[in-house]
Amino acid sequence: MKVSFKRKIEFFLENWKISPNKLPLIIRGARQIGKTFAVRSFAKKYKSFVEINFVDNPEFKDIFSDGYSPDSVIKRISFINPNFEFIPGDTLIFFDELQEYPDCSTSLKFFSEDKRFDVICSGSMMGLNYKKISSNSVGYKTDYFMHSVDFEEFLWAKGYNQDFIEDIYIHLKEQKPFSDIQFKILSDNFLDYAVVGGMPAIVSQFLQDGTFSNILPMQKQLLFDYEEDITKYAESLDKTKIKAIYRNIPKFLAQENKKFQISKIAKNARNREYAGCADWLKDAGVINLCYCLENASLPLKGNYDESKYKMYFHDTGLLMASLDEESQEDLRKNQNLGTYKGGIYENLIAQMLVSAGFDLYYYKKENSQLEMDFFVRTTNNLVPVEVKSNDGATKSLNNLIKLSEYKDIKFGIKLCNKNIGFNGSFFTVPYFCTFLLKRWLKEIEL
Repeated sequence: MKVSFKRKIEFFLENWKISPNKLPLIIRGARQIGKTFAVRSFAKKYKSFVEINFVDNPEFKDIFSDGYSPDSVIKRISFINPNFEFIPGDTLIFFDELQEYPDCSTSLKFFSEDKRFDVICSGSMMGLNYKKISSNSVGYKTDYFMHSVDFEEFLWAKGYNQDFIEDIYIHLKEQKPFSDIQFKILSDNFLDYAVVGGMPAIVSQFLQDGTFSNILPMQKQLLFDYEEDITKYAESLDKTKIKAIYRNIPKFLAQENKKFQISKIAKNARNREYAGCADWLKDAGVINLCYCLENASLPLKGNYDESKYKMYFHDTGLLMASLDEESQEDLRKNQNLGTYKGGIYENLIAQMLVSAGFDLYYYKKENSQLEMDFFVRTTNNLVPVEVKSNDGATKSLNNLIKLSEYKDIKFGIKLCNKNIGFNGSFFTVPYFCTFLLKRWLKEIEL
């Protein structure tokens, strides 16, 4: 029996349902992160639930043959399945596996204007031409980008309540170090999360078994499934090149600078030959891209080089599965990882920042040793974030804070396996507090 647990999308869906200006909803995200399960659970709040799956039941692709008006669509659906009920004001219509029939999005405008029924669309983002969907339903939809289980949801799944989460935040806000036992419990949970990742089926299996013994085969199967999806859905782009990039992400993360380099994929390869491949994987929700800032200054958007980026798995559990089979135990015991240790932690922090709502940016000054892993911001300040897998020096962090040329930077954050602290220049923050950074930065005043 699989373990079920609370997801943040549940709160979003509840608010969406009672919104006075509710529009049809499109839930975006990678495959197998729990989109369908979340909608089916939410559907229990309605008297009637109409689920149309374009993969399992391709005959439903015919429901728009007479046009996109709700009456016409409902008539065609009822012809195929007369058991469906359509109760105005209390029916949820769910179009799943949208990637198999993206023209379905054209109907959202008509359902939005009709207002009798709530409509949700979802599906794997692989192969889904989202630009086309956006143009078909511009102004008539709401988007929600769903991620795999984040660290807060992972703690919920392990039985920790909201009071526990609030206590972590109070420590961060008040700069109050954790006790030894608090720090150990949170660090142990963080390591569990690093190994297990956030794919719901894998988290559920881990919680059910109480051990790591059965999760690696599941993670490896997911890696294989993603490659199969690339083969299936990558149409105009070269499937081989997309798969080559996907398979080489661990190689990029093993480098000191973690930067994507086309030369690491194939001899004499040129960037223009792989143009669009990384964006395809990003749009599919499979990877997170971190762009290089042109200047370490505000604003962030519009101040980066699209041709320079670092690439991370969207879920660190999949990165762990791509390494040696013994790597999971090595991470838990802090042994045998070498240069990969930094890559694992950096991938995990990138995942946590994205889940918290941050875009990813880094900085590497030309002809200089000055570089920084990530940047976030407050209302008025640019904040460098350094991820340390050990207690190494923070020369770049100190220089960014102290040098007058970086006028937007007043303080920094060092994420590491150390307790909370502040030395007058940068905050030392334990890894496990990363999921609270956005909330904290909104309140911080220096």
